[in-house]
Amino acid sequence: MTTRTEHWNKIFSTKSDSELGWYEEDASQTMKFMDKMQPTESATVFLPGAGTSVLVDELVNRGHTLLLNDISDQALKTLSNRLGTRDRLIMLHHDISKPLPEDTPHVDIWIDRAVLHFLLDEDEIRGYFANLQSCVVPGGYALLAEFSTSGAPKCAGLDLHRYSIDEMTRRIGSEFDLVMHENYTYLNPFGDPRPYIYALYKKHGGS
Repeated sequence: MTTRTEHWNKIFSTKSDSELGWYEEDASQTMKFMDKMQPTESATVFLPGAGTSVLVDELVNRGHTLLLNDISDQALKTLSNRLGTRDRLIMLHHDISKPLPEDTPHVDIWIDRAVLHFLLDEDEIRGYFANLQSCVVPGGYALLAEFSTSGAPKCAGLDLHRYSIDEMTRRIGSEFDLVMHENYTYLNPFGDPRPYIYALYKKHGGS
């Protein structure tokens, strides 16, 4: 049976970015929510599924410290080759549904574009949110961008768990307040519409 890492490594090693069904030429939709957070340059940002996204380049250009995680070591290798050696860049090869390593730094912002919806098992979903809840500092933010309930049932050959704002809010827990949310239809590289829901949350506490 093919493991998740093997599945994603095959995709990232055999396809160019523009052939990926989730590829965006620009990250303006995500950055719109980023601007709402008004982070300082010293903010630490965690991408639980960095892939080879251009969002990484946008965040690098803003000077943030980045913690880039992916279940595919091939994706991380591609990112490393593209970005080169940088002081404020941490690569992590990890299944985000499993407990994060003890030395994982706390972060100011958690940005998930199209990762959570690949988790189908209830224990894995709970594991994901446990990581998010423990990793984000008080006063920090979490941005979740997942296939909405009207979205496609599959992506990258895998079944999806599609989300409503109510389920997303329930699962992230009472320590987080919903700041804003938006339905967004993304046109993938093949011209197919993909209905997403973007939801921004802020964790209680902080200054």
